[in-house]
Amino acid sequence: MGSGASAEMKPAQVSEASVEDLAAALGGLSAEERNKIQDALAALNQGPPCPGPVDCSSLSVVAKDYNGLLPQPAEPKFKGALCQIYVRGQPYGGSDKSSNGHRYDSIPFANGMIGAGMSCQLIHYVQEEHDKFFEVCKNFDFIIVRCNPGQIKADGGDQGKFDTSMKLIRKAGIQVWPSPDVMEKMGAKDALCKVATMNIGLEDTLAYYSEEDFATGFKKTMAFQPRVIKQNRGSSGEGIWIIKLKAGNYCATFGERSCEGDEVLTLFEANDNHEEEHTVAEFIEFCVNGRNDKSGTWTSKGVGKYLEGGKDAGGQIVDQRFCPRIVEGELRYNQIGDAVVGIIHKKPKEGGISAVGGTGSIYTYYEADEPKFASLTENFLKTDLPLIMPALGLAEEPVPLWWTTDFILASPEGTATADEKWIVGEFNCSCVGISKCLAAYCKDDSPNATYDDISAEDKAEANKYGTLMGTKALGIMEASKK
Repeated sequence: MGSGASAEMKPAQVSEASVEDLAAALGGLSAEERNKIQDALAALNQGPPCPGPVDCSSLSVVAKDYNGLLPQPAEPKFKGALCQIYVRGQPYGGSDKSSNGHRYDSIPFANGMIGAGMSCQLIHYVQEEHDKFFEVCKNFDFIIVRCNPGQIKADGGDQGKFDTSMKLIRKAGIQVWPSPDVMEKMGAKDALCKVATMNIGLEDTLAYYSEEDFATGFKKTMAFQPRVIKQNRGSSGEGIWIIKLKAGNYCATFGERSCEGDEVLTLFEANDNHEEEHTVAEFIEFCVNGRNDKSGTWTSKGVGKYLEGGKDAGGQIVDQRFCPRIVEGELRYNQIGDAVVGIIHKKPKEGGISAVGGTGSIYTYYEADEPKFASLTENFLKTDLPLIMPALGLAEEPVPLWWTTDFILASPEGTATADEKWIVGEFNCSCVGISKCLAAYCKDDSPNATYDDISAEDKAEANKYGTLMGTKALGIMEASKK
């Protein structure tokens, strides 16, 4: 204790003391002693670490509190966990964190499971405790993985090591949403090739895994019509190119001719809608070997090398027909299991082609039952959705709990709404965020953001999603135990 007389207040006197008396007593303590008292009060307020039926005491407690989390059921139907990661070298623990160390949208996920009669404990993966972490995981019936791509590596860990251990958890019969296999196969751009013959696909969608196949195939498809070339590893539109022949000299039938290396291409990159001109040979060189004397000068933020590491390391390029009506916008279907919960129409800014966030695109939000998209919704849910997981080599896996599908309009202008063909641009189940919770994540102008900063209206919407997730998860768990 500090040496001041005011620091000698006895515990029995606290209840009779005024606020001024308590302040005077605390004023007699050193800064270190006052900090200890603050930490002790915080510990009392947060309750036990990682509350729930599974003993997690062997793991480091990363969270400061569990604000907003419902009480765990005394006798849960199934025991679950939500796995997060706090990136210690990044501001706020990563760009998706609330000030208490949880991911900003973890509470609706966990509360949805709890509301369905299951427990859901909020745990953090700390790479130095890898073995202990996965020993604890063996005691759960399901695990919801909410680690953003790149964060495990950013915290000094090994994503491959994490995925291998999580695959073993899945192999042991414990449900993982999404499993590493589901994330990899749904997120890979060649998923578009595997659904090419469905209503939501284009039959002339090709995938390349070697330089020779890419050079030969691209020269042939490019000579026939404008194309979209997509790398596998990029995000937010980086490495997705809309490409046209500058001379416009397309052949009348596919395979009639192939482009020469010196033909000039006009390229637009989807991440920022910027335009470049390069020859066919320069573009192929950039995609394969990156920036060098043969590929010319590039203004793209990317580095190319899309085939680097080979197929097993995710090196691939997808070649798809360009659908010119993309300038009218694309649709994002937000999905919980096999249910659509909302539709977003994303329209590029005037003169642009890509509707990636941050490019000036305009977003319009619709309910899941929006009449103008009723034909697409019904056909997708009833006809194609049951076929997607088997087509991707995931027949034994359920569709993800929380995921999105982006659609592009492929029909020519004048097509009746009921007859329109919408094709998949991509699937995403890799830590999709709940946008209604964005007020809870920390950034420079809100470094202390918490769950309480979410408006009541947005909390209600997020909790609605969580409730449906809990219902879907319970159904999957009960079916798996039969």
